[in-house]
Amino acid sequence: MAVVLFAGFAVALDGFTAPANLLNIVRSVSVLGILAAGMGIVVIGRGIDLSMVSIMVVTVAIQLQLLQAGWSLWSATAIVAVITVGLGLMNGFMVAYAGVSALFATLASSAFVFGFVRSQILTQDVIYIPETAGSLLWLGKARLFDLPLDVIVFLAVVLIALVLLRWSRPGRFLYLMGDNFQAARTMGIPVRPLIVASFVASAVLAWLAGIASAVSLQSMNTRLVNSALLYDVVLVVVIGGIGLSGGKGGMRNVVVGALLIGILLNGMTILNLPNIHQNLIKALILLGAIILDGQLNPRDEQTSQQGDI
Repeated sequence: MAVVLFAGFAVALDGFTAPANLLNIVRSVSVLGILAAGMGIVVIGRGIDLSMVSIMVVTVAIQLQLLQAGWSLWSATAIVAVITVGLGLMNGFMVAYAGVSALFATLASSAFVFGFVRSQILTQDVIYIPETAGSLLWLGKARLFDLPLDVIVFLAVVLIALVLLRWSRPGRFLYLMGDNFQAARTMGIPVRPLIVASFVASAVLAWLAGIASAVSLQSMNTRLVNSALLYDVVLVVVIGGIGLSGGKGGMRNVVVGALLIGILLNGMTILNLPNIHQNLIKALILLGAIILDGQLNPRDEQTSQQGDI
């Protein structure tokens, strides 16, 4: 589908295949792809994390505010790393040990974490990287093989996650747990710690995506929480082919989904479609992808009900 869409835009739109525009496509989905990698890990384990964007925003915003207050980069990074892991542990504990649905647990934690941090800690909506944090400012301009940092981070995340999911024991256990939770538990797989670990990984990748975004834009805008970014993340995961029923898909699907959405968004931008129409198109695609996923990858309870009136 990505190839067909790319070919259609290449023929119909002037300048679509220009090298600068192709780089813009890849760069525009880098942060989205990092977030989708974290979401994909959770979804493979038959969960979902709706707090990713909130975690991305609050952790990086706190980090930048600490830097503005005179903290060193390493000390600010260390304290925010602890906060990030703590947020992942909180989500994982609610799902794995308290028995709360991942959908409602992460939705509630998203609203609470952002509301608390924005009202009690942050002093402004947009937090800028201070001039004293020269290394972060330098990273925003750094290039490797003519690729900006956010693209390099996205590729590195995909490669590392691919290796861990496919060739590590916890990765294989995650697929087994997502495919059949009860069977995995019967086999002695530590499903609860694995659920917690998946949410911690999601939180860490959300923080990493936020850093990549901040060094690129030299700031963090807390209003991103109210944007359509979270829906774009889910759209990348679903349209890429990671089954919402769990146990299927991987980082290849994240790359395919990210590129597909990047091509779609770039084409709609060149066509100068209003944001409301772009969001409508994305919503229709997401709805269709979810319906198709439900038919192709039914959950166990759906399978057992087939034939019911």
